[in-house]
Amino acid sequence: MKTVWEKYDEKQLKKVMDLSQDYKQYLNRSKTEREAVKEAIKLAEKAGFSEFKKNKTVKAGDKLYFNNRGKSLVLFVIGKKPLEEGLNILGAHIDSPRIDVKLNPLYEDNGLVLMDTHYYGGIKKYQWTARPLAIHGVVVKKDGKKIDICIGEKEDEPIVEISDLLIHLAKDQMAKTGANVVEGEDLNALVGSIPAKSKKEEKEAVKKNILNILKKEYGFEEDDFISAELELVPAGKARDLGLDRSMIMGYGHDDRICAYTSLRAILETEKPERTSACILTDKEEVGSIGSTGAQSAFFANAIAELLNKEGSYNDLKLRHALENSRMLSSDVSAAFDPNYPQVNDAKNAAYFGKGISFNKYTGSRGKGGSNDAPAEYIAKIRNILDKNDVSYQFTELGRVDQGGGGTIAYILANQNMDVIDAGIAVQNMHAPYETASKGDIYEAYRAYKVFLKEMK
Repeated sequence: MKTVWEKYDEKQLKKVMDLSQDYKQYLNRSKTEREAVKEAIKLAEKAGFSEFKKNKTVKAGDKLYFNNRGKSLVLFVIGKKPLEEGLNILGAHIDSPRIDVKLNPLYEDNGLVLMDTHYYGGIKKYQWTARPLAIHGVVVKKDGKKIDICIGEKEDEPIVEISDLLIHLAKDQMAKTGANVVEGEDLNALVGSIPAKSKKEEKEAVKKNILNILKKEYGFEEDDFISAELELVPAGKARDLGLDRSMIMGYGHDDRICAYTSLRAILETEKPERTSACILTDKEEVGSIGSTGAQSAFFANAIAELLNKEGSYNDLKLRHALENSRMLSSDVSAAFDPNYPQVNDAKNAAYFGKGISFNKYTGSRGKGGSNDAPAEYIAKIRNILDKNDVSYQFTELGRVDQGGGGTIAYILANQNMDVIDAGIAVQNMHAPYETASKGDIYEAYRAYKVFLKEMK
């Protein structure tokens, strides 16, 4: 099978590079789920979308979005057909593995102030040490005032770091398994070492100085950490990878790479036959739970609101709308890595440069926890992609019994709709910096557009 690079002419190649350039900017501005929602709304409103209002009418061609607590989002382009006949849905998640700051984080130890953390999602903990980290998030004060925090992304801003043990004294550490080289409770970020100026010696003077800085420069106090959501993420921008600039390395490809291409697809959708939807959801990395995860009622409630606008809402029609829908669970897959070929079945692995990757099933061991897409649905997808010369590959997430993973696919499939995982192959998945092919990004974007327009 040829790679996508062999089919592009100069005009197409420019489109690939332009899309990837835009994606890098989105990735740089969307290092948390809140930032991803904010950036998505900005792009959506520029494309003519408006927030759903209960006192406004809804008609075919309207472009609407529902914002759930600033942490998940669903966008709709209303189709010509009744909602009861089903929707074409793209669903991606916008949370990524990271290091969360605890609610009572600051402490001083031997003249150094550290910030206690709790890691989020599946990570190799040792990968997060001895690297520049930025602080992103929000602090909400008791009076409801929100303070957006972003420290460490500009070159003249300070960063924080989680220290590692020098190799000279690491004999015992190096004897541990990879899972325990760094323990979760040892992921403490170094944030300061200068004591507050005082005429007399004070206890925890360095911590006092840090608290003075937080109050003066960022407007919050120690107690406000309790009502804050602060995340430590890799500092710095996404970069072109390879001397040929064919790849992108950056933080958060999983799954903002599919979120962005899904978003672009729906922003460019005009007057579809079936209503188009794009779900950007939170909490996938920890089971899609909570009010902003895919298991919440948010998406079904949004459809219920739209059915009500048709003047025809009842629970049975909502059930029909869901079961008649078709969905692509837009999530990344594992790209073949020549450094670690043993974890893949080469015949069924995903490869860079061969287009969007479809996983009929994910899960682990005996397909545990997976959605297993019906063959009839797969045939429909193959048909519309082939008609539109979209490059794609059907793949599995590693060798049987090697490991596995899951997505939001099964959650929506539980609503009795056809769902399949369809995303972009990534190397270094869940590492601070992940890698993807620009050609695959472009083909995924094209596949999502075709799906929204032509799936029946």
